[in-house]
Amino acid sequence: MTQSDYLRSGQQTIRLELEAVQELLNHLDDFFSQACDLMFNCKGRVIVTGMGKSGHIGNKIAATLASTGTPSFFVHPGEASHGDLGMFTGSDVVLALSNSGETAELITILPLIKRMGAPMISITANADSTLARSADVNLHIPVDREACPLGLAPTSSTTAQLVLGDALAIALLEARGFSSEDFAFSHPGGSLGRRLLLKVDDIMHTGEDIPQVQANTSVREALLEVTRKRLGMTAVTDPQGKLMGVFTDGDLRRTLDQEINLASTPIADVMTAECTRVSPGILAAEALSLMQQRKINALLVVDEHDRPVGALNMHDMLKAGVI
Repeated sequence: MTQSDYLRSGQQTIRLELEAVQELLNHLDDFFSQACDLMFNCKGRVIVTGMGKSGHIGNKIAATLASTGTPSFFVHPGEASHGDLGMFTGSDVVLALSNSGETAELITILPLIKRMGAPMISITANADSTLARSADVNLHIPVDREACPLGLAPTSSTTAQLVLGDALAIALLEARGFSSEDFAFSHPGGSLGRRLLLKVDDIMHTGEDIPQVQANTSVREALLEVTRKRLGMTAVTDPQGKLMGVFTDGDLRRTLDQEINLASTPIADVMTAECTRVSPGILAAEALSLMQQRKINALLVVDEHDRPVGALNMHDMLKAGVI
């Protein structure tokens, strides 16, 4: 094959799978809503099962459901016949995938699923199949043609299964009011979890590490504090410790343009009085968003009396994996 032949083949495959998804969209009906209701009201788990390529898709659907608020796991139908059927209970909902609807391993366990009283949803391309007729709700995938030119390798059908599984998961996510923080609790190990769970309290500098001077401190002494604490700024407070303003690297550049006496000028004369501050407990991702909006590189955290209790900058965000 030439390079153009490879390109033509790839485009044809994508075109056929797009058509399968579009056809699925056109055929989505009340059975989809019924399936969502069964899964939403499930008192146990959504148990997903399927054989071969449908099984691989089912595994991914179970993982997506579980990570978006619908407790779920995958059971291999072959293993179910050899003991794993004990994972099923009458409180569960079974989601069974089979393109033909006649997969032997699934048909074998159908009577046992029925006997325990677990509602079943099937996803098939054959609405008149054994699996479809046995299910409480059948979600029909109207795929007449696989992208495989031999018509053998599951391609368009598995794509449609995957899209339908995502549609179920997202509909349930919205029905449950599942939030980004809920999502983070099931993804604590990755960068997404860090972004969504980490609070400013976890990464801010506290105590003696907070850069701060009083309002009558000279600019020269304030610069020494900025240098010592290495956050690119210092808080400026009144005698009671309440925040009056901030002095940053940017303020320094503007101050030098004024040709003032650094040793005698009080920092209060050149500080930024209306400075950005946040309260403890807010998400680090929120603080980062605020810093980006205000185009600042450092941020102060203050208590209910407006006294500095923490400070952080972009380097702290970067080190914590929030950026």
